[in-house]
Amino acid sequence: MKDLSVRFDLENSQFFTALRLVAGAFCSLAERDVDAAEDFKVCVTESAIILKNCGFKSVNAVFSAEGGARAVLSGEGGSPRAAENDLSLALIGALVENCAIDKREGVISSVTLEI
Repeated sequence: MKDLSVRFDLENSQFFTALRLVAGAFCSLAERDVDAAEDFKVCVTESAIILKNCGFKSVNAVFSAEGGARAVLSGEGGSPRAAENDLSLALIGALVENCAIDKREGVISSVTLEI
């Protein structure tokens, strides 16, 4: 299975539902159970919210189902700035097996999730 890359406008919250659907599809491909899939979808959504809070205009999300479900969400465009995201980061840390947060000049620029 190849990766799937999708780009969504963070200014339109209707795209968040589509992002969750894509995340769920990759959990199914990775043969994850319903609970793991729900946790993963929550974390993908929270990651997009973090990037929106940091001032990015859009998100590029790359999904993979090899060896488990994986998503890399990267912020693009806009006016990136530091933002308060402690609650979202705590939720992500509690729900996924592996999470990596990349920062550029103190601003979260991408989130990698794996289950």
